[in-house]
Amino acid sequence: MKYLKITFLIIIIFFGFSWSALAQKDYKLWLQYDKIANAETRTKYLADCNGIVSFGSSETITIAAKELQLGLSNMLGNTISVNTKVIDSNTLIIGSQSSLNPEIQKAIAAELNKINEEGYIIKTILLNNKNHIVISGKKDVGVLYGVYSFLRLIQTDKSIKDLNIVDSPKTNIRILNHWDNLNRTVERGYAGFSLWNWQKLPDFIDQRYIDYARANASIGINGTVLTNVNANASILTPQYLEKVEALANVFRPYGIKVYLTARFSAPIEIGGLKTADPKDRNVINWWNAKAKEIYARIPDFGGFLVKANSEGQPGPQNYGRNHVDGANMLADAVAPFGGIIMWRAFVYSEHDANDRAKQAYAEFQPYDGKFKDNVIVQVKNGAIDFQPREPFHPLFGATPKTPLMMEFQITQEYLGFSTHLVFLPKLFQEVLEEDTFQKGKGSTVAKVVDGSLYKNKITGIAGVSNIGNDLNWTGHPFAQANWYGFGRLAWDPYLKAETIADEWLRCTFSNDQNFIEPVKKMMLESREAVVNYMTPLGLHHIMDTGHHYGPGPWVSDLSRPEWNPVYYHKADANGIGFDRSKKGTDAVSQYAPEVAKIFDNLETCPEKYLLWFHHVSWNYKLKDGHTLWDGMALKYQEGVDQVKNMQEIWNKTSKYVDQERFHEVQMLLNIQYKEAKWWRDACLLYFQQYSHKELPASVEKPSQSLEYFKSLKFPFAPGN
Repeated sequence: MKYLKITFLIIIIFFGFSWSALAQKDYKLWLQYDKIANAETRTKYLADCNGIVSFGSSETITIAAKELQLGLSNMLGNTISVNTKVIDSNTLIIGSQSSLNPEIQKAIAAELNKINEEGYIIKTILLNNKNHIVISGKKDVGVLYGVYSFLRLIQTDKSIKDLNIVDSPKTNIRILNHWDNLNRTVERGYAGFSLWNWQKLPDFIDQRYIDYARANASIGINGTVLTNVNANASILTPQYLEKVEALANVFRPYGIKVYLTARFSAPIEIGGLKTADPKDRNVINWWNAKAKEIYARIPDFGGFLVKANSEGQPGPQNYGRNHVDGANMLADAVAPFGGIIMWRAFVYSEHDANDRAKQAYAEFQPYDGKFKDNVIVQVKNGAIDFQPREPFHPLFGATPKTPLMMEFQITQEYLGFSTHLVFLPKLFQEVLEEDTFQKGKGSTVAKVVDGSLYKNKITGIAGVSNIGNDLNWTGHPFAQANWYGFGRLAWDPYLKAETIADEWLRCTFSNDQNFIEPVKKMMLESREAVVNYMTPLGLHHIMDTGHHYGPGPWVSDLSRPEWNPVYYHKADANGIGFDRSKKGTDAVSQYAPEVAKIFDNLETCPEKYLLWFHHVSWNYKLKDGHTLWDGMALKYQEGVDQVKNMQEIWNKTSKYVDQERFHEVQMLLNIQYKEAKWWRDACLLYFQQYSHKELPASVEKPSQSLEYFKSLKFPFAPGN
């Protein structure tokens, strides 16, 4: 039976490759594998790719060989054969260390010693006086990663002569968090419904599951949390675990583990217990038995992601316990099987309205060193909630005995949904490069995340997925770049956004420099544009509430103070901004002294964070000489102008891009421009009530009244 399952999966995979090759370009993501137009370039590559010799018979190696064959055959216009024995001249040799013959092993021994269990090497070697390219790793999954890396070289028009590439992921857990509900709606999802068709699983394996796994493996993502952090306990019942097992079987050959969200009250809701107290012996036994049940089905199950005592979710505090008690109880349940617990630090209480930004640090920092070894605390990049720009979260670097896992949001909850073109790797890079100073200068967030600062054993980066069942996966063709960029930065947190944009454009569209340079510039400036037309100079969380679509700085009538935008901007006749200095809520003191000193001083605080940390007079002089009011208005106008420039750049690209994607992006940029003006006009009209100042001459005058903008309602906005 096991043999039949494996054979069936391989048949599906093989048919999947041919099906995907015929799919529309939007669907194929960055795995386009278009035929290289230049015949001379094709000939040069063919000279080094005479055939493929595959060592090993695992599903992963079979997939790697077929992917290599597919990519090369399509790009080079010749069918590249695969065999398992004959090594001719200029052959590509793939296989993990143990499967290669001794002569090949010896030729790459030094490089293999430099990689970790998931790493790979791509090396040109001389064998029997003939050149060959070897793609290998300690494990089969390393070979698969190496194959995708090699194909990327050709996709991006790089030389494959005299190769000696040695690469390993810098983090252990590189994972997507799907906020997918069991009814297939997606919280904060803007690309259709969930990929997971629970009604048809386990017997119907959708082709998209396979193509999803291919896409993730190609960028080094090795884990997926299938279900929403606002969890449903039903996912832990046998009825659903059978379906989860089917997905795990599809993903396993691609090096991807499945994880689930654990609803803390599950022992009550599906276990028949009267309590979920983590100290109760019956509760402990229930979770131990549930873990054993899951691992019997899925031996490589990754573990649980938990949102507890946050935004109404149940947790250990319901029983007078704390986060350590809850996390460690679950950690003990999965530890015998090698599982981990990812415990989210996104907490804020309605009982503490002083400063929401301080609460996660205040609650979790004192627990440093108290969590079990298989617990990692998952922390959002900023202290509020995935804003267009936030200072890095003060927890990073503040828990030397507890590993912290970065949580980025790939879906654009606060950045215009899937209608705005925003290249998020710029945001990710900005955060990762911030210096925490927790162990002196150079203690960057990236070093906290990859474990090098404190020598943590578990490391990871999570990204809240932007994927749905839209034909193009992400709702916007350029939102695919955020999925791609997340994977690349999870593998190597030190990569530059510019490098990622260049790779993605070449793999997805074209290698023509006349296309690459202007569009890359557009992508790299797009994140700053959205900051400018939404939340310039450190403003934050002024989106309309609930769905977070469009501006809503006037909202003030919600039951909890920190749910209202007025709580964050605090605009009045004297100025605007949230005072988190030592004279205010003293949130600055949660950072290392060197950082706190900079943020605390109005004159040294970076202007991009000015209104995050200070309540500033409308007449305050910015570094460019403008008053705060004029400078803020000019930033809003600059954001609109930047989107206009993005339109102009894109409108010149039609000869480099298929017409379907060209028109799709063109229409979306038209929406973005319209909504950027909406943001500018609504926010400036609202804040003008307090500043009592005229708009600068270069700022376009609003076309509607403030009352009009306040009257707009969107009860059916997606993702809510």
